[in-house]
Amino acid sequence: MSEESTPAAPTTYPARLEVDYTVERNRVTTAFRLVLVIPIAIVYSVLTAGATTTTTYVETGTTASKTVSTTSGGIVAGLFFATLLMVLLRQRYPRWWFDFARELTRFAARIGAYVVLLTDEYPSTVDEQKVHLDIDYPTVERDLNRWLPLVKWFLAIPHYIVLFFLSIGAFFVVIVAWFAVLFTGHYPRGLFNFVVGVGRWALRVNAYAFLLVTDKYPPFSLD
Repeated sequence: MSEESTPAAPTTYPARLEVDYTVERNRVTTAFRLVLVIPIAIVYSVLTAGATTTTTYVETGTTASKTVSTTSGGIVAGLFFATLLMVLLRQRYPRWWFDFARELTRFAARIGAYVVLLTDEYPSTVDEQKVHLDIDYPTVERDLNRWLPLVKWFLAIPHYIVLFFLSIGAFFVVIVAWFAVLFTGHYPRGLFNFVVGVGRWALRVNAYAFLLVTDKYPPFSLD
């Protein structure tokens, strides 16, 4: 009699997000969360902001002048286009390059989690804290199609549409959670799971369409 085959374990997506749930929440920091987050938000903005150059032309003999301002897309856009070119032309994704993109994504996730009340810990620039975000490093020649980065942003359009509505829902869920924490000191677990799920979905789309670390199409799932 032949042995029954063991079903293969489901493979995990190359980008994953988990946030530790805490029962007791800080009502004071929750009440002033949008004010408290300003310093670290400024740090992130300075790190990722595009450079702006302003040039003024003055016509000789007249009072007319023309001002031209140009703004670059910043480090996030630069990472996307540089990675696209590296994969397309060289079929490479340098490890240090990947590590920087991953740590920047982790930093942004910690700030986002703090803003939407998932954590009470002030976002660290180094420590993982309670926000566990991981992205698998790809072997480019084996895992990535060199031409696919040209169209991934387009293929992800259905996700953008769904995430637009999910983000609206998450916005109102966070407002409800804010009042819940203020009055009860607790973040309802169901609301918490929904907000984390939306963040997890957005991370998978970002990993696929912009970080370009995987060719595996993101699932339409909060899990």
